[in-house]
Amino acid sequence: MTTGDTEHPISPGAPLTISVIICAFTLDRWALLTESLQSVVNQELPPTEVFLCIDHNPEMYDRCVREFSAIDESVPWKLTILQNRFDTRLGGTRTTAAELATGDILVFLDDDAAATPPWLRTLTAHYEDPTIVAVGGAPVARYETARPRWLPLECNWIFGCAYRGLPERVAPIDHMIGANMSVRREVLLSWGGFQSDNHDDMDLSHRAIHAHGPQSVIFDPSAVVHHFVPAARLTWTYFWRRCFFVNRGKVAAFRGLGQASNLKAEFRFAGRSLSRGLVLEGRALMGGDFFAPVRYGALVAALALGGAGAVMGRLS
Repeated sequence: MTTGDTEHPISPGAPLTISVIICAFTLDRWALLTESLQSVVNQELPPTEVFLCIDHNPEMYDRCVREFSAIDESVPWKLTILQNRFDTRLGGTRTTAAELATGDILVFLDDDAAATPPWLRTLTAHYEDPTIVAVGGAPVARYETARPRWLPLECNWIFGCAYRGLPERVAPIDHMIGANMSVRREVLLSWGGFQSDNHDDMDLSHRAIHAHGPQSVIFDPSAVVHHFVPAARLTWTYFWRRCFFVNRGKVAAFRGLGQASNLKAEFRFAGRSLSRGLVLEGRALMGGDFFAPVRYGALVAALALGGAGAVMGRLS
Protein backbone atom coordinates (compact mmCIF):
# COMPACT_ATOMS: atom_id res chain seq x y z
CA MET A 1 0.00 0.00 0.00
CA THR A 2 1.35 3.37 -0.95
CA THR A 3 1.65 6.48 1.15
CA GLY A 4 -0.60 9.41 0.28
CA ASP A 5 0.07 13.13 0.47
CA THR A 6 0.61 14.14 4.10
CA GLU A 7 1.93 17.65 3.52
CA HIS A 8 -1.16 19.45 4.78
CA PRO A 9 -1.29 19.35 8.60
CA ILE A 10 -4.41 20.62 10.30
CA SER A 11 -4.10 24.12 11.72
CA PRO A 12 -5.55 24.64 15.19
CA GLY A 13 -8.93 26.30 14.93
CA ALA A 14 -9.36 25.63 11.21
CA PRO A 15 -12.74 24.14 10.18
CA LEU A 16 -12.41 20.40 9.78
CA THR A 17 -13.50 18.63 6.61
CA ILE A 18 -14.91 15.12 6.91
CA SER A 19 -14.76 12.16 4.54
CA VAL A 20 -17.03 9.20 5.26
CA ILE A 21 -15.85 5.85 3.86
CA ILE A 22 -18.14 2.84 3.47
CA CYS A 23 -16.78 -0.43 2.11
CA ALA A 24 -18.87 -3.26 0.65
CA PHE A 25 -18.17 -6.61 -0.97
CA THR A 26 -21.40 -8.57 -1.49
CA LEU A 27 -24.83 -8.02 -3.01
CA ASP A 28 -26.26 -10.21 -0.25
CA ARG A 29 -26.16 -7.13 2.01
CA TRP A 30 -27.63 -4.72 -0.52
CA ALA A 31 -30.57 -3.69 1.66
CA LEU A 32 -28.22 -3.09 4.59
CA LEU A 33 -25.84 -1.07 2.41
CA THR A 34 -28.73 1.10 1.22
CA GLU A 35 -29.75 1.70 4.84
CA SER A 36 -26.16 2.53 5.78
CA LEU A 37 -25.82 5.08 3.00
CA GLN A 38 -29.21 6.61 3.84
CA SER A 39 -28.09 7.05 7.44
CA VAL A 40 -25.23 9.22 6.18
CA VAL A 41 -27.72 11.26 4.14
CA ASN A 42 -29.68 11.84 7.37
CA GLN A 43 -26.76 13.15 9.42
CA GLU A 44 -27.24 16.35 11.42
CA LEU A 45 -23.70 17.33 10.40
CA PRO A 46 -23.22 16.56 6.71
CA PRO A 47 -19.81 15.28 5.63
CA THR A 48 -17.69 16.96 2.99
CA GLU A 49 -17.66 13.85 0.82
CA VAL A 50 -18.60 10.17 0.92
CA PHE A 51 -16.74 7.26 -0.63
CA LEU A 52 -18.37 3.92 -1.39
CA CYS A 53 -15.55 1.50 -2.17
CA ILE A 54 -16.37 -1.95 -3.56
CA ASP A 55 -14.09 -4.86 -2.76
CA HIS A 56 -13.43 -6.98 -5.88
CA ASN A 57 -17.03 -7.30 -7.04
CA PRO A 58 -17.54 -5.72 -10.50
CA GLU A 59 -21.23 -6.63 -10.60
CA MET A 60 -21.82 -4.81 -7.33
CA TYR A 61 -19.78 -1.82 -8.47
CA ASP A 62 -21.89 -1.49 -11.61
CA ARG A 63 -25.13 -1.68 -9.62
CA CYS A 64 -23.92 0.95 -7.16
CA VAL A 65 -23.05 3.29 -10.01
CA ARG A 66 -26.50 2.79 -11.53
CA GLU A 67 -28.56 3.12 -8.37
CA PHE A 68 -26.63 5.51 -6.13
CA SER A 69 -25.26 8.11 -8.50
CA ALA A 70 -28.44 10.20 -8.20
CA ILE A 71 -27.65 10.85 -4.52
CA ASP A 72 -25.34 13.67 -5.62
CA GLU A 73 -28.39 15.67 -6.69
CA SER A 74 -30.05 15.61 -3.26
CA VAL A 75 -27.20 16.15 -0.79
CA PRO A 76 -24.61 18.88 -0.18
CA TRP A 77 -21.70 16.45 -0.51
CA LYS A 78 -20.17 14.41 -3.30
CA LEU A 79 -20.51 10.63 -3.50
CA THR A 80 -17.61 8.80 -5.13
CA ILE A 81 -18.05 5.12 -6.03
CA LEU A 82 -14.82 3.24 -6.68
CA GLN A 83 -13.20 -0.19 -6.55
CA ASN A 84 -10.44 -1.61 -4.36
CA ARG A 85 -7.19 -1.17 -6.27
CA PHE A 86 -5.19 -3.54 -4.09
CA ASP A 87 -4.98 -7.34 -4.06
CA THR A 88 -5.98 -7.31 -0.38
CA ARG A 89 -9.51 -7.11 1.00
CA LEU A 90 -10.98 -4.77 3.66
CA GLY A 91 -7.73 -3.02 4.59
CA GLY A 92 -6.96 -2.37 0.94
CA THR A 93 -10.51 -1.23 0.23
CA ARG A 94 -10.37 1.33 3.01
CA THR A 95 -6.92 2.50 1.95
CA THR A 96 -8.06 2.91 -1.66
CA ALA A 97 -10.68 5.43 -0.52
CA ALA A 98 -8.44 7.04 2.10
CA GLU A 99 -5.78 7.89 -0.49
CA LEU A 100 -8.33 9.73 -2.64
CA ALA A 101 -10.14 11.45 0.22
CA THR A 102 -9.57 15.12 0.88
CA GLY A 103 -11.12 15.36 4.35
CA ASP A 104 -9.07 16.19 7.42
CA ILE A 105 -10.95 13.43 9.23
CA LEU A 106 -11.67 9.99 7.78
CA VAL A 107 -14.73 8.27 9.25
CA PHE A 108 -15.32 4.56 8.60
CA LEU A 109 -18.77 2.99 8.65
CA ASP A 110 -19.54 -0.66 7.85
CA ASP A 111 -21.96 -1.50 5.06
CA ASP A 112 -24.19 -3.37 7.54
CA ALA A 113 -24.28 -0.53 10.09
CA ALA A 114 -26.72 2.40 10.16
CA ALA A 115 -25.66 5.57 11.96
CA THR A 116 -27.90 7.61 14.24
CA PRO A 117 -28.40 11.26 13.10
CA PRO A 118 -26.01 12.81 15.70
CA TRP A 119 -23.29 10.23 14.98
CA LEU A 120 -20.99 12.25 12.75
CA ARG A 121 -21.26 15.41 14.84
CA THR A 122 -20.55 13.49 18.05
CA LEU A 123 -17.64 11.51 16.66
CA THR A 124 -15.81 14.40 15.01
CA ALA A 125 -16.33 17.06 17.71
CA HIS A 126 -13.41 15.59 19.63
CA TYR A 127 -10.96 16.63 16.91
CA GLU A 128 -11.19 20.21 18.10
CA ASP A 129 -8.52 18.99 20.51
CA PRO A 130 -5.34 18.77 18.39
CA THR A 131 -3.92 16.02 20.61
CA ILE A 132 -6.68 13.61 19.58
CA VAL A 133 -5.77 11.62 16.46
CA ALA A 134 -8.44 8.87 16.40
CA VAL A 135 -11.95 8.47 17.82
CA GLY A 136 -14.05 5.33 18.01
CA GLY A 137 -17.79 5.08 18.55
CA ALA A 138 -20.15 2.35 19.72
CA PRO A 139 -21.55 -0.12 17.18
CA VAL A 140 -24.66 -1.26 19.05
CA ALA A 141 -25.87 -4.72 18.08
CA ARG A 142 -29.11 -5.00 16.10
CA TYR A 143 -30.01 -8.70 16.17
CA GLU A 144 -31.85 -10.49 13.39
CA THR A 145 -33.15 -13.00 15.94
CA ALA A 146 -33.29 -13.15 19.73
CA ARG A 147 -29.88 -13.04 21.37
CA PRO A 148 -29.00 -16.42 22.97
CA ARG A 149 -29.07 -16.25 26.74
CA TRP A 150 -25.81 -18.21 26.98
CA LEU A 151 -23.82 -15.57 25.06
CA PRO A 152 -21.77 -13.30 27.36
CA LEU A 153 -21.98 -9.55 26.71
CA GLU A 154 -18.19 -9.37 26.97
CA CYS A 155 -18.03 -11.34 23.72
CA ASN A 156 -20.01 -8.98 21.50
CA TRP A 157 -16.66 -8.21 19.87
CA ILE A 158 -16.98 -11.45 17.88
CA PHE A 159 -19.50 -9.76 15.59
CA GLY A 160 -17.93 -6.30 15.67
CA CYS A 161 -20.21 -4.71 18.25
CA ALA A 162 -19.77 -2.81 21.49
CA TYR A 163 -19.18 -5.19 24.39
CA ARG A 164 -19.38 -5.05 28.18
CA GLY A 165 -16.14 -3.63 29.50
CA LEU A 166 -15.82 -0.69 27.14
CA PRO A 167 -15.73 2.76 28.78
CA GLU A 168 -19.16 4.08 29.72
CA ARG A 169 -18.09 7.69 29.08
CA VAL A 170 -15.53 9.39 26.85
CA ALA A 171 -12.14 7.86 27.63
CA PRO A 172 -8.93 6.58 26.03
CA ILE A 173 -9.23 3.15 24.43
CA ASP A 174 -6.72 0.52 23.35
CA HIS A 175 -8.65 -0.84 20.38
CA MET A 176 -11.38 0.88 18.36
CA ILE A 177 -14.07 -1.18 16.61
CA GLY A 178 -13.83 -1.07 12.82
CA ALA A 179 -17.56 -0.67 12.15
CA ASN A 180 -17.49 2.79 13.74
CA MET A 181 -14.13 4.56 13.90
CA SER A 182 -12.34 7.64 12.65
CA VAL A 183 -8.82 9.03 12.30
CA ARG A 184 -7.01 12.11 11.09
CA ARG A 185 -6.17 11.46 7.46
CA GLU A 186 -2.57 12.67 7.77
CA VAL A 187 -2.01 10.22 10.64
CA LEU A 188 -3.33 7.17 8.79
CA LEU A 189 -1.40 7.95 5.62
CA SER A 190 1.81 8.69 7.54
CA TRP A 191 2.42 4.93 7.68
CA GLY A 192 0.86 4.11 4.31
CA GLY A 193 -2.75 3.35 5.22
CA PHE A 194 -4.12 0.10 6.64
CA GLN A 195 -1.45 -2.57 6.93
CA SER A 196 -3.74 -5.42 8.00
CA ASP A 197 -6.86 -6.83 6.38
CA ASN A 198 -8.55 -8.87 9.08
CA HIS A 199 -7.31 -6.73 11.98
CA ASP A 200 -7.29 -3.27 10.41
CA ASP A 201 -8.96 -1.59 13.41
CA MET A 202 -6.41 -3.08 15.79
CA ASP A 203 -3.57 -2.11 13.46
CA LEU A 204 -4.80 1.49 13.28
CA SER A 205 -5.31 1.75 17.05
CA HIS A 206 -1.90 0.36 17.95
CA ARG A 207 0.00 2.46 15.42
CA ALA A 208 -1.78 5.66 16.48
CA ILE A 209 -1.14 5.01 20.17
CA HIS A 210 2.51 4.15 19.54
CA ALA A 211 3.08 7.31 17.49
CA HIS A 212 0.98 9.79 19.48
CA GLY A 213 0.51 8.37 22.98
CA PRO A 214 -2.25 6.46 24.82
CA GLN A 215 -4.40 9.56 25.34
CA SER A 216 -4.59 10.26 21.60
CA VAL A 217 -7.11 7.50 20.80
CA ILE A 218 -10.47 7.78 22.54
CA PHE A 219 -13.87 6.11 22.65
CA ASP A 220 -17.20 7.96 22.78
CA PRO A 221 -20.10 5.61 23.61
CA SER A 222 -22.64 8.25 22.54
CA ALA A 223 -21.46 8.10 18.91
CA VAL A 224 -23.79 5.25 18.01
CA VAL A 225 -24.37 3.15 14.91
CA HIS A 226 -26.68 0.14 14.81
CA HIS A 227 -24.69 -2.86 13.57
CA PHE A 228 -26.71 -5.72 12.10
CA VAL A 229 -26.02 -9.18 13.55
CA PRO A 230 -27.45 -12.02 11.41
CA ALA A 231 -28.79 -15.18 12.99
CA ALA A 232 -25.84 -17.17 11.62
CA ARG A 233 -23.52 -15.28 13.98
CA LEU A 234 -25.53 -16.19 17.08
CA THR A 235 -24.48 -19.85 17.15
CA TRP A 236 -21.97 -21.78 19.21
CA THR A 237 -20.08 -22.76 16.06
CA TYR A 238 -19.58 -19.16 15.02
CA PHE A 239 -18.69 -18.23 18.60
CA TRP A 240 -15.88 -20.73 19.13
CA ARG A 241 -14.46 -20.33 15.63
CA ARG A 242 -14.25 -16.54 15.99
CA CYS A 243 -12.63 -16.77 19.42
CA PHE A 244 -10.02 -19.21 18.13
CA PHE A 245 -9.27 -18.00 14.61
CA VAL A 246 -9.36 -14.25 15.27
CA ASN A 247 -6.71 -14.67 17.96
CA ARG A 248 -4.73 -17.04 15.77
CA GLY A 249 -4.69 -14.39 13.05
CA LYS A 250 -3.66 -11.67 15.50
CA VAL A 251 -0.21 -13.25 15.82
CA ALA A 252 0.74 -12.30 12.27
CA ALA A 253 -0.90 -8.90 12.69
CA PHE A 254 1.14 -8.22 15.81
CA ARG A 255 4.33 -9.18 13.98
CA GLY A 256 3.47 -6.67 11.27
CA LEU A 257 3.05 -3.93 13.85
CA GLY A 258 6.71 -4.05 14.84
CA GLN A 259 7.45 -1.72 17.78
CA ALA A 260 3.80 -0.63 17.88
CA SER A 261 2.79 -4.15 18.93
CA ASN A 262 1.78 -4.87 22.50
CA LEU A 263 -0.52 -7.27 24.32
CA LYS A 264 -1.67 -4.87 27.03
CA ALA A 265 -5.19 -4.58 25.61
CA GLU A 266 -5.64 -8.35 25.41
CA PHE A 267 -4.42 -8.95 28.97
CA ARG A 268 -6.50 -6.08 30.35
CA PHE A 269 -9.60 -7.37 28.55
CA ALA A 270 -9.09 -10.89 29.92
CA GLY A 271 -8.49 -9.74 33.49
CA ARG A 272 -11.36 -7.24 33.59
CA SER A 273 -13.78 -9.61 31.90
CA LEU A 274 -13.16 -12.46 34.31
CA SER A 275 -13.36 -10.34 37.45
CA ARG A 276 -16.27 -8.14 36.38
CA GLY A 277 -18.13 -11.04 34.80
CA LEU A 278 -17.88 -13.06 38.01
CA VAL A 279 -19.46 -10.23 40.00
CA LEU A 280 -22.17 -9.32 37.48
CA GLU A 281 -23.16 -12.87 36.62
CA GLY A 282 -23.14 -13.72 40.31
CA ARG A 283 -25.65 -10.94 40.91
CA ALA A 284 -27.71 -12.12 37.96
CA LEU A 285 -27.79 -15.64 39.37
CA MET A 286 -28.92 -14.34 42.75
CA GLY A 287 -31.66 -12.47 40.90
CA GLY A 288 -32.96 -15.71 39.41
CA ASP A 289 -31.16 -15.78 36.05
CA PHE A 290 -30.05 -19.40 35.82
CA PHE A 291 -28.19 -18.78 32.56
CA ALA A 292 -25.69 -16.61 34.44
CA PRO A 293 -23.23 -19.44 35.21
CA VAL A 294 -23.58 -20.66 31.63
CA ARG A 295 -22.58 -17.22 30.34
CA TYR A 296 -19.61 -17.10 32.68
CA GLY A 297 -18.57 -20.54 31.53
CA ALA A 298 -18.83 -19.38 27.92
CA LEU A 299 -16.67 -16.36 28.78
CA VAL A 300 -14.00 -18.60 30.28
CA ALA A 301 -14.21 -20.81 27.18
CA ALA A 302 -13.83 -17.77 24.93
CA LEU A 303 -10.64 -16.69 26.68
CA ALA A 304 -9.28 -20.24 26.63
CA LEU A 305 -10.04 -20.55 22.91
CA GLY A 306 -8.40 -17.21 22.28
CA GLY A 307 -5.29 -18.35 24.13
CA ALA A 308 -5.22 -21.60 22.19
CA GLY A 309 -5.55 -19.70 18.94
CA ALA A 310 -2.65 -17.45 19.86
CA VAL A 311 -0.49 -20.48 20.67
CA MET A 312 -1.36 -22.13 17.37
CA GLY A 313 -0.59 -18.90 15.55
CA ARG A 314 2.88 -18.81 17.06
CA LEU A 315 3.53 -22.47 16.30
CA SER A 316 2.50 -22.05 12.68
